[in-house]
Amino acid sequence: MKFMSVQQYDSMNNTGIIILAAGGSSRFGNIKQLLSFNGKTLLQHVIDEATKAGAHPIVLITGADAAKVSASIANSKVNILVNENWQEGMASGIVAGVHNIVSLKDSIKKIIVAVCDQPYVTSALFEQLYQMQNKSGKPIVACTYADTIGTPALFAIKYFDQLLTLKGDEGAKKIIKSNRNDVATVDFPKGEIDIDTQKDYENLLDEQKHA
Repeated sequence: MKFMSVQQYDSMNNTGIIILAAGGSSRFGNIKQLLSFNGKTLLQHVIDEATKAGAHPIVLITGADAAKVSASIANSKVNILVNENWQEGMASGIVAGVHNIVSLKDSIKKIIVAVCDQPYVTSALFEQLYQMQNKSGKPIVACTYADTIGTPALFAIKYFDQLLTLKGDEGAKKIIKSNRNDVATVDFPKGEIDIDTQKDYENLLDEQKHA
């Protein structure tokens, strides 16, 4: 096992990451968390990048196909939480993740919410969110791409309570849109690439071939 340096862990002090991977992949028709890209699953890629960034704790939210998803993970530093209410929507996973992170480490001051189907997420992007929050002083830092704003997104402790009030299919974007004066952004041009359908995955593989 490769351990991160002390310096890397200190670089994202008191910052945890929630990785949302509970969905049933209904539009895709298979377990998209386990799709292969660049020699590893989409989910493993995001986990590895979060670990490399030095965030702690990292909480993985599973739900549909929880056993298969959990069995695929090669990283003992990830806390796996099965969201039994995953069918209620994304909000239930965020709420469960926030509760779990705070219970694991009560000194947490920032939480990054990430999803498992953005194949171009990197440790540098997670670190950029953290550094932008420090630099701007804004309690929310989100990514911008394709004329929208979204994940990964960082929330300082000021917004933990609001994250816990989300319901149904509401994602963290609702909080971002309602509090734009509190939001700083970082550019993530490839953030628009996420895998929802078979066609999305085929396009990703084609792009990889011609890279």
